[in-house]
Amino acid sequence: MTDTPTVQDPQLRVLMRTATVKDATMASAVLAQSGIQTRVCSGLSELLDEIGHGAGALLVSEEMLAGSGAAELAAAVADQPPWSDLPVLILARQGADSRAITTAMEGMANVTVLERPIRVASLVSALRSALRARRRQYELRRILEDLNEADRRKTEFLATLAHELRNPMAPLSTALAILKRKPLTPETAQPYYELMGRQLDHMVRLVSDLMEVSRITRGKIELQLDDLALDQVIRGAVELSRPLMDAGRHTLEVHIADEALAVKGDNVRLTQVFANLLNNAAKYTPEGGRIDVFVEQDGLGHAVVRVKDSGAGIPAAMLEAIFDMFMQVSGTARAAQGGLGIGLTLVKSLVELHGGTVGAASEGANRGSEFTVSLPLLDHGVRAGAMAAPPEDTMAAQHRILVVDDNRDAAESLAALLGLLGAQAAVAFSGTEALAKAEHFQPSVAILDIGMPGMDGCELARRLRAHPQLHGIGLIALTGWGQPDDRLRIARAGFDHHLLKPVDVNELAVALHRLDGHGIA
Repeated sequence: MTDTPTVQDPQLRVLMRTATVKDATMASAVLAQSGIQTRVCSGLSELLDEIGHGAGALLVSEEMLAGSGAAELAAAVADQPPWSDLPVLILARQGADSRAITTAMEGMANVTVLERPIRVASLVSALRSALRARRRQYELRRILEDLNEADRRKTEFLATLAHELRNPMAPLSTALAILKRKPLTPETAQPYYELMGRQLDHMVRLVSDLMEVSRITRGKIELQLDDLALDQVIRGAVELSRPLMDAGRHTLEVHIADEALAVKGDNVRLTQVFANLLNNAAKYTPEGGRIDVFVEQDGLGHAVVRVKDSGAGIPAAMLEAIFDMFMQVSGTARAAQGGLGIGLTLVKSLVELHGGTVGAASEGANRGSEFTVSLPLLDHGVRAGAMAAPPEDTMAAQHRILVVDDNRDAAESLAALLGLLGAQAAVAFSGTEALAKAEHFQPSVAILDIGMPGMDGCELARRLRAHPQLHGIGLIALTGWGQPDDRLRIARAGFDHHLLKPVDVNELAVALHRLDGHGIA
């Protein structure tokens, strides 16, 4: 992509064809003293030819427009790209307007007529104004090129997203068709349930990545910083990427320095960083390849993690752009087993949020690649308990739970699941129905959808809180709205927990357990 030209750029030169060679020589020398680059043309045909090699403005004498000259010049200017409005300055003779100038002005939009003799200062001033306008046109061209590139990437991304979402939908649809048409024992049906669970998890990851990159790029993410043992973070990432490694029959070796390395960071986010890099290596490495992870320090106060693979490699021209949004190396998307092209964008953003850097290196196509992450080292070890395990996922028994969602399938299936987990569950499909049912059912917990027509989940929550018999009810928002502004609005409505659709059973169990622990009646 061409940057905005500088003064010495050929695209800002003034193409000249004056009445005489002497006039051209004198004008060129005067303009050069003012920092204006010129190219003196021997005739109109040469000037028209030079336009194709770049021009900031044209300076021609009236005499050059005689005959068909004005029409030829107008045709050449009209042949410019849509962003271009090439300035044309005509040095005219004193007196009445000539037919040549009239033709030129009718055929071109950006024409300035300067009557001879002209003061040097006036000529310089007019050309500087013309060149300033030309610079703005080049800036417009750059913006249009950027927009076209962004539009191209967006189109490719939407096509990739559609493809990636269809992939898990196909086995989901097939498994459902089998279960509906063929009576199966629990044992023979179990593989289909597991298949459906895997495909649903894949779809959830796709959507979660999209939401994550949106939050990060808008600066709407907060890190939960703690002192972390880097080797434990790497081991966690290896476990997450193990299925892809095994599927590709790759050899994975982790080389960790003898000295323990500690960093200040968010355990979940850093694990995500290295899992993304390992997944990326697994996807772009042919079956049976080798992937190495090196964890060391550089002697300058930084921990350095290198993920090296024997895979497809990265062309030199792509090394800088590889971290851009929706960017995938051309020709490798199919070999990569899909993906939205946002994994490395997430990596770069998260690493920079930790005060670190990430870079890519490759010797070329089919020669592997290496990603290097550098993070500031702590000058002390990790304190005890910093890597404590999350709370155990347990379902609080004997809850009476009201599920409210205008999507009947969503409400009834969740109620059925809660019943299997030991709770008493009832459903309502609107805010009004929920209020009426709550008075008779007397739930200890209500799980509410937010985006319902009429009375939305936030208004329903406020009314439940205000009800004299229900003010102590536990409220869980289960919704697709997960942006920071949404979370703030939902919290202000009185919810105890905010979960995202599709529900993660373990997260729901933890939320219910916490409500039970606080003595919700």
